[in-house]
Amino acid sequence: VQLQESGPGLVKSSQTLSLTCTVSGGSITTNYYYWNWIRQPPGKGLEWIGAIAYSGSTYYSPTLKSRISISRDTSNNQFTLQLRSVIPEDTAVYYCARIPPGYSTTGMDYWGKGTLVTVSS
Repeated sequence: VQLQESGPGLVKSSQTLSLTCTVSGGSITTNYYYWNWIRQPPGKGLEWIGAIAYSGSTYYSPTLKSRISISRDTSNNQFTLQLRSVIPEDTAVYYCARIPPGYSTTGMDYWGKGTLVTVSS
């Protein structure tokens, strides 16, 4: 299984950040897998942003849920993150990753390489 993030590397404050994760080697609709977005700001730890399940159900971080949406395109085996009203503090490396059946956010088994997004003020 391979995951690849894509999207702009630079976004202006107040705009919407949109990132896509393209998955190969496995379907995002396969039962009981969850597809996640995580970020790591410079010098800080990992932060879970949210997930979309095999069923299409979505789960969001309470601290970010007012600004985020996660959707999917099953025909292209992709899922997308939208983060609205970005601020410089949203600058981070953004990752997509998979949770296999029976595991939680600590058990992600496949990760993308990550993409750096910088929010300019």
